[in-house]
Amino acid sequence: MHLRVRLGEAPKEATSAGVTMVAAPVSGFTGRPVRGLAMNAKSPSRPMLALGGIAEKVLAARRGGLGRVLLPLGNPRHVDEDLDDGLRRAVVVDYVTRTEELGRSGPAS
Repeated sequence: MHLRVRLGEAPKEATSAGVTMVAAPVSGFTGRPVRGLAMNAKSPSRPMLALGGIAEKVLAARRGGLGRVLLPLGNPRHVDEDLDDGLRRAVVVDYVTRTEELGRSGPAS
């Protein structure tokens, strides 16, 4: 499968959606739904890069009713430093390095 996305009006937002853009069709092809899980990572075809704005992203996931977040392995420091204790306790954060690991993390059903 090949996904091509043109640079749109909000290029800053587009790069962090790469892993979700891969997970959605894979979920459809395999019949394994992805529920209750927020994903945010760049570069799905190579090792995932650390992201900025982690506190805002995790808070948005929590406000959206999600209890699990997938982030790149480069982000634990940001989670420890940027999230308050209540938010850290409210969500489960799993770290991945490559897109292939998403299947092993298993979608929440």
